[in-house]
Amino acid sequence: MKKKVMILSASVGSGHVKAADALEKVFLERPEVGEVFCDDSLDHTNILHKQFYSTLYKRLSELTPEFLGWWYETSDDPWVTDRVRLMIDLPQALPLVSLIRDFEPDKIVCTHFMPAGVIAHLLKREQIKAELSIVVTDFHFHAMWIARAFHHYFVAQEEDRIHMEALGLPGDRISVSGIPIDPIFEEPVDRTEVFSRYDLDLETPLILVAGGALGLSPGAAVVKRLQALRRPFQAIILCGSNAEMKKRVEQQIEGDRERFRVLGYTEDMRDLMGVASLILTKPGGMTTAEALACGLPIVILDPIGGQEERNSDMLLEKGAAVKCAEVTVLTHKLDQLLGDPPRLSRMAESARSLGRPDAARSIVETVLTGQQAEAKRYSRADERNLRKAIEKNK
Repeated sequence: MKKKVMILSASVGSGHVKAADALEKVFLERPEVGEVFCDDSLDHTNILHKQFYSTLYKRLSELTPEFLGWWYETSDDPWVTDRVRLMIDLPQALPLVSLIRDFEPDKIVCTHFMPAGVIAHLLKREQIKAELSIVVTDFHFHAMWIARAFHHYFVAQEEDRIHMEALGLPGDRISVSGIPIDPIFEEPVDRTEVFSRYDLDLETPLILVAGGALGLSPGAAVVKRLQALRRPFQAIILCGSNAEMKKRVEQQIEGDRERFRVLGYTEDMRDLMGVASLILTKPGGMTTAEALACGLPIVILDPIGGQEERNSDMLLEKGAAVKCAEVTVLTHKLDQLLGDPPRLSRMAESARSLGRPDAARSIVETVLTGQQAEAKRYSRADERNLRKAIEKNK
């Protein structure tokens, strides 16, 4: 009998949803899969609950990113935060619970901790029989991803697995897969065609400036520093869904359009990343995973405290990125990079060594063919013992 697969994300930013979409594409290619249901779990809760997760996150990212950083560090307390979240999430997620029971999936894959926590609750009480896999979509395993019942975890890097084992999670249920990105990132890019499509010069370095799907990057300030560069360049400014930023940048480059292209939301990220010399971006999990898959050096801009800072630490440690703590030094740093092709080549090689363009296929293969045992369930006594072990090892 063909398998029924349910993939649940949450529209908190865009990365969780994009990871789910990537997995859906690969699951649909598999002959042993009969039906795939892929959706935003927040669409199956009440409107206030959805706004709490998605709208609040966006507003805090814009207005008080320092608070997000503080909350990320404060809430990174294993075996504590999930119980409080479940008290908030479960009453609001009853439509989601009904949906799961009606669909009767064989496999459930979650790319956000909110639906994972709800499903873990059902598994722990043996109210569903599906196998639960949890896909972590950043380069650091935060305590919010801990589920009290699960079958398998997929994480971005080996350090995550080591950290999780130290927290008491079983290593044989953790796969280091990378973050799932669109399978199109596995395919080669026709550099000449892409440069022709955007009327670009093949011999001039191309800089991408990515504002992210929410358009949060300080685009106008970045363009001002780009215009002051002494070395030859051309740039594509990606403004995401931020129409106001796009209009402002277009006004700013008036008279300098030969060097700049300004785009809103685009489906061409694979092509653009595949031909660019470097990317200026906030280090979100999905953007980082895509850039690494393309071997694209990263200039980190304005990371949000918490997961983006942790992603930054990883990129800097591995030599795949440089960081601009202040936009005022961007011109200086870019002039240095553009004037040092061997350094850019080393950064590109470091990025390529970290990239996992096949992550989605790796996850799907394990989910469908791995011999899963019974769900790992944690009792209250287990939790107390694990807390004591963690405290002892600090």
